[in-house]
Amino acid sequence: MKLISTLADIEALESKPLKAVVPARTTYELISRAAQLFPARDAFRYLPDGDMATPPRRVTYAQLVAQINQAANLFHAMGVGPDDAVAILATNLPETQFALWGAQLAGRACPINYLLQPGHIVALLKASKAKVIVALGPNDELNLWPVVEQVVALCGLPVLQIRAGSDPSRDVPGIPVFQDQLSLQVSSYGHEMLYNSERVAACFHTGGTTGAPKLALHTHGNEVFTSTLAPRFYGFDENTVEINGFPLFHVAGAFVYGLSVLSVGGTQILPTVSGMRNAAFVKNYWKFCEREGVTALAAVPTVLSTLLGLPVDADITGVKVAYTGGSPLPSGLAAQFERKLNIPVRNILGMTESAGLVCIEPVSAPRVPGSVGLRLPFTQVRVVRWQSGEVRLSEDCGDGETGVVVIRGPHVSPGYSDSARDAGMFETLPNGNHWLISGDLGHIDAQGRVFITGRAKDVIIRGSHNIDPGLVEEAFLAHPAVLMCAVVSEPDAYAGELPVAFVTLKPGHLADAAGLLAEVGPQVYERPAVPKRVTILEVLPMTAIGKIFKPALRLRAIETKLAEVLDGVLPGRDVTVNVQERTHGAVAVIRVSGDAATEASARIREKLTAIAVDCEIQFE
Repeated sequence: MKLISTLADIEALESKPLKAVVPARTTYELISRAAQLFPARDAFRYLPDGDMATPPRRVTYAQLVAQINQAANLFHAMGVGPDDAVAILATNLPETQFALWGAQLAGRACPINYLLQPGHIVALLKASKAKVIVALGPNDELNLWPVVEQVVALCGLPVLQIRAGSDPSRDVPGIPVFQDQLSLQVSSYGHEMLYNSERVAACFHTGGTTGAPKLALHTHGNEVFTSTLAPRFYGFDENTVEINGFPLFHVAGAFVYGLSVLSVGGTQILPTVSGMRNAAFVKNYWKFCEREGVTALAAVPTVLSTLLGLPVDADITGVKVAYTGGSPLPSGLAAQFERKLNIPVRNILGMTESAGLVCIEPVSAPRVPGSVGLRLPFTQVRVVRWQSGEVRLSEDCGDGETGVVVIRGPHVSPGYSDSARDAGMFETLPNGNHWLISGDLGHIDAQGRVFITGRAKDVIIRGSHNIDPGLVEEAFLAHPAVLMCAVVSEPDAYAGELPVAFVTLKPGHLADAAGLLAEVGPQVYERPAVPKRVTILEVLPMTAIGKIFKPALRLRAIETKLAEVLDGVLPGRDVTVNVQERTHGAVAVIRVSGDAATEASARIREKLTAIAVDCEIQFE
């Protein structure tokens, strides 16, 4: 298999028919082909805990296919058909993998973030047309069962519990155990094989943790396409051993670093029930790399930062690359990681709506700071103009000109389960071209490399002037004391929005907010983009996979602004502000001590007249 290094390599591959390059039609077919070639190779090595003395549990490719067949037979027996979903509430365990791929054979898979509120999970179950839930059973490391019980009480769906260890005494009485039920099924699939690349394989939720359910549909063709082509960039083959600590409800765990490895017969190391949250595993990370013969690391930038701080207490010369994505990769972090550990770092751009991948930085080419790599073969990636909050699909930006990245190709989802949610994300033109509007701001250079500088929805509009928060964050990340930075908007009566920065400091470094702003401000790319204020936090809010969760910081910025505006507005009364995210947007709940008074309400509303934030006034 020839690796991709340049745009010319991509174009050479495109001279062949797509079916010759991506022959598999379904995820099951893709995994089965690898199993035929490498039946005795390890597909997974599961680490039960972070203790180096505990041997891994091995699952070969032959065993994987047999378990997928058993899972599909089980789901079929439970009434799951092609248009029904199997919901999965579990971490990245071998059994979760059996459920994921077995569900795609019998019907559809719907992996769900188990950290969501029960009510939101139930809404996702209804939207996905789930017939059954496969959930992680009680265990000492990560007990999700109380959430599962609340979900089942609300929806009434049948549930199968995954036994996380070998102790059956932890099983919930009366709830079937997934492993036991699999053992009752034959190891060959006994029903019609639907080898149709256009059939929906899965629905993955996206769009945060609030609001109405938003499920991106994946066809088998979407998932097979990205997973087949990714190894040509990664340099992966059957000898690859990769640590995959990502959850399977995220496309990174399922496809970017998951099915892509299975497609070539490589091995995934699955680290404990809680993955990268297991402190003992993280402490012994490099020792596990040596013991298991790891060749590739899968991470997000925050994990790279964590690994950088670990003492290298093992032989890690076998590790050939660290791939990262999910959030912007600071160039300084990548350079420091490469310099200290001698492990090349490469970047990825992906989306849930594109089966996990848009661009990949090839391991066989030099890392280019700021680049997320080259587009996948047989796809189009364009940068188009963005004006007044609208994407102009017919107006391409010039070389190096910043605009919104849009994508078309075999990996692009047909849309959301509720087509009413497609507006602003998917657009099908009269000529039939189906475009995915990424929302990412960036540009493309003459070599075809894509650069992402921020999010269109994150753009801060000061007056009529657009400010790219990614470029402001770069200036802060270049400061020797700054570990992480997120720049968001706060409301302003005159400018509409102003930038504010939230930062965390590197261990052992001291800095104060005013001094930091004074030092970094002159380095920001333009004066209007200099933040109004800097807030130093111990930690930044994170998503389940380690991305900075900016919506939480925006709420905090609004809260700080309103408290500042209302300071002293009602002498003798205490006024507090609590900003909440609701389905229709942010709402400021303003609590005032004392009895209700029309005059007090009027003074507060007068102060906030020019600030575009809904508010509720409560007297206590």
